[in-house]
Amino acid sequence: MINFWRSAIRQQFHAAIDMLANAIEACPDSVWSGQPPRALWYLAFHTLFFLDLYLSECEESRFHPPPPFGLTELEPGCVQPERVYGKDELLGYLEHCRKKLDAVMAGMTEAWVASPCPIWFRAMSNGELLLYNMRHVQHHAAQLNMRLRQETDSAPKWVSKGGQNIRA
Repeated sequence: MINFWRSAIRQQFHAAIDMLANAIEACPDSVWSGQPPRALWYLAFHTLFFLDLYLSECEESRFHPPPPFGLTELEPGCVQPERVYGKDELLGYLEHCRKKLDAVMAGMTEAWVASPCPIWFRAMSNGELLLYNMRHVQHHAAQLNMRLRQETDSAPKWVSKGGQNIRA
C-alpha cells in the first residue's frame, strides 16, 4: 500500500510544482518585479524556500538553502531578501526542490510518515507535513496564476498529474 501512496503523492506534488514552474515561466518581465510581499518574484521565492525547508530532514536552525538564497524567510516579520531574484535563479531552485522531493519520496516508509517532523513550529508528522507542503505550493501557484490572469489576461493551464517527465 505504501507504494501506491508514494506514487500518488509524488505525482500530485510534482503537478503542484509544475504549476508553480509554469507560472514563473509565463510571467512577463513587466509583471515580475515589485516590492515584497506582493511581488511575483517574492511569492515564487517564498514558496520555494518553504518547499525546500519542509522537505529537509533537519530542523530549521540547521537548514541552509542553496546559494544565492538566504534565510530571510525565517526572520520575524517580513524581512525582504537583499535583492530581486531572477526567473532563472528561481527555476534553478525549483529543480533543486524537485530532486529533493524525489529523494524524500524514494525513502518514504510507514515509520517515516508517522514520525514527528523536525520543524518545531509545525507540530505534525512527516506525512502530514508532506501534504501541508504540497498545499502550500499549490496555494501560491494559484495565487501567481490569479495575478497573471488579472495583469496579463493569461495564465498557464491546470496540470493534473506531474512527475511524468522529470527535468534534469
